[in-house]
Amino acid sequence: MYDEMGALYLPAGAGRIRFSRREVVQMLIAVAALSFAFFMIMIPTNASTYALEFFASVAVVAVLTGFLMHEMAHKFVAQRYGAWAEFRIFPLGLIMAVMFSFLGFVFAAPGAVYINGRLTRQQNGLVSLVGPGLNLGLGAAMMFIGLALPPTDLALAIYLIGRINIFLALFNLLPIPPLDGYKVATWNIAIYVVAMGSSVVLFLFSMGII
Repeated sequence: MYDEMGALYLPAGAGRIRFSRREVVQMLIAVAALSFAFFMIMIPTNASTYALEFFASVAVVAVLTGFLMHEMAHKFVAQRYGAWAEFRIFPLGLIMAVMFSFLGFVFAAPGAVYINGRLTRQQNGLVSLVGPGLNLGLGAAMMFIGLALPPTDLALAIYLIGRINIFLALFNLLPIPPLDGYKVATWNIAIYVVAMGSSVVLFLFSMGII
């Protein structure tokens, strides 16, 4: 349903789940840019057509699960608390995500959900935690499913998608403003230590270090 301002919404308890047209367009731009960035760091030299298609598919699904769902988790929880919350691209971050991918690294900050409303400190902390928390849950589940399946391309794809989710959790939990980790740490340091510790352990595991 659309309201008089052109925003798509669904009834949702204390708040309404709303998407403006501007927001949807900017989300699509961010997803496209970040998918390209992850694709660039994964493709091997002299990749075959099949390999290009395989890694392109992995990159898109990884970004949809690891980035888009992450941002939507922030948005939905904030709106449940009655706050205004919409995704906006970060132009410099968008450019850096693409440029750094040519150097073999993804700067995963093409945009974020901006929130405005009277949230308590705990509510703000939970809004910040839910994004990387979702990444950790999905990432761990997908990595272990990928390892449990017979060694096929599907198993590899699931594992890689899980690993990217873990990387995104770790990146977003860095205690640097305006990343989620800074907000969680200033709300509850014990919860932050558990979340950050879990992401570090899972990331090292995904890299074969432990």
